[in-house]
Amino acid sequence: MNSGKKLKKGEVKRVFLVVLDSCGIGEAPDAQAFGDHDCDTMRRIAAHPAYRNEAMKSLGLANIDGQAYLGPVRAPRGAYARLRERSMGKDTTTGHWEIAGIVSDRPMPTYPDGFPEEILDALREASGRDILVNRPYSGTDVIRDYGEEHMRTGSLILYTSADSVAQIAAHEDIVPLPELYDICRKARKIFTGAHAVGRVIARPFAGTCAEDFTRTANRHDFSLTPPRATMLDALKGAGKTVYAIGKIRDIFAGAGITDYVYTHGNEEGMALTLEALDRDFEGLCFTNLVDFDMLYGHRQDIAGYAEAFAAFDAWLPAFLGKMRDTDVLMITADHGCDPGDSHTDHTREYVPLLVYGKPVRPGNYGTRPTFADIAATVCALLSVPFDCDGVPLPEPHDTADLDLCAAAADAMARAYAPYSGFRVGAALLSSSGKVYTGCNIENASYSPTVCAERTAFFKAVSEGERAFVKMAVCGGKDGVITGACPPCGVCRQVMAEFCDGGFGILAVRGTAPLVYDRYTLDGLLPARFTQEQVKGDLSHGHV
Repeated sequence: MNSGKKLKKGEVKRVFLVVLDSCGIGEAPDAQAFGDHDCDTMRRIAAHPAYRNEAMKSLGLANIDGQAYLGPVRAPRGAYARLRERSMGKDTTTGHWEIAGIVSDRPMPTYPDGFPEEILDALREASGRDILVNRPYSGTDVIRDYGEEHMRTGSLILYTSADSVAQIAAHEDIVPLPELYDICRKARKIFTGAHAVGRVIARPFAGTCAEDFTRTANRHDFSLTPPRATMLDALKGAGKTVYAIGKIRDIFAGAGITDYVYTHGNEEGMALTLEALDRDFEGLCFTNLVDFDMLYGHRQDIAGYAEAFAAFDAWLPAFLGKMRDTDVLMITADHGCDPGDSHTDHTREYVPLLVYGKPVRPGNYGTRPTFADIAATVCALLSVPFDCDGVPLPEPHDTADLDLCAAAADAMARAYAPYSGFRVGAALLSSSGKVYTGCNIENASYSPTVCAERTAFFKAVSEGERAFVKMAVCGGKDGVITGACPPCGVCRQVMAEFCDGGFGILAVRGTAPLVYDRYTLDGLLPARFTQEQVKGDLSHGHV
């Protein structure tokens, strides 16, 4: 990712990874499977007058796939991408674990009808207190509706949400914080096995009556331990610092953390992250800014969310100005929580990724198939081996890529398209280093028409090539490129015959200057038909 040369081992000393908790950037393709529809956290808050994004736009926020409504800038200072979650969940724990390299194939348990009686009995015995509520509830509403009864009886307010959580609310004067935390630690041991919720959360509150009950900043999360090593463990094992700011330590149950500090909101989290630039360490500073989610997303507060985003954007220039030459900043999110949709739960959305620093070449990484690419990239930057469910981000734009795109543009000029007038050119780089070009060739009977991508592949295969690195594609009506032209479904399947999921596809979207979007085959065709399936079908007599 270095401007002008390959990144040297040891050139990056520190990575600062900041999670804007719940700051999604648009409905994911599988959102409806998670009960979401028409959700877009960023678009929702961007419509509010308080919203500001100048610093984030300078890094490439508006140039990310699907964010053009924000007004792309001509030359972003950072690298940028849109990330799709692969894990079966949309909660904080699942999102952060995937950021750290673990894709969760099974959803954590949820309790839309409340927890079973055996759980309640175990909690009563462990705490010595009775239980109130035991059903999904808004955190602010539940203390308003049951806070006074809790104060009269001393019973614990137990509630949940659409996420995999068990939340225990108690007034700080009735259940002192040390006792509440101890109860939650005991609850964490109860919520295991089939009932292993992602988090048990202590939710202390204060006030004298229902009208003025407020949750205090003394929330504490008790999470599951990740099922296997994360990037945090890999970095710690390599002797690197892993400094956790905010609720990061709780999310990972302390695993892989070498130093940590809790925060009482975004303002403190940002201040501590800025102060971390003055610390001498090699490794990762991992920050979660929780207010976006806790104070504004769940509470359906569009204005508050927009103001909080503007505050982060205003803070960002000071951080960028203090970075060392060997620092890299990464900004992302863990899920969505649209403050203007039809419910108060998290939303299944794409999340942004912005990467900035002297070792980083600005450019577009396109849409990535998993949050876990962050973990792979962090470890690659810090020269720490780590086998995870993601891959390091490739070079976004380099001279070789530009040459490949230029070859595709030249091939487009040779297209035979007398019927549609839509010309397409492709340039395919083989592992031998040779480039094969192709153009679309139409036919009056239509069905013999062949796409540029297949022309290039078939030329290469006919010359004996079987391994390929990347392809550039460009197209436009009457040879005028007016936007990216990604391969059609048939061409994607042809690519899958010879290439793995990391095969790069550069879709040219302009020539003055030459610019392109980067995709991977996994990103464009995540569920492709494979050779193994064909062989399996043949072995069972199905053709």
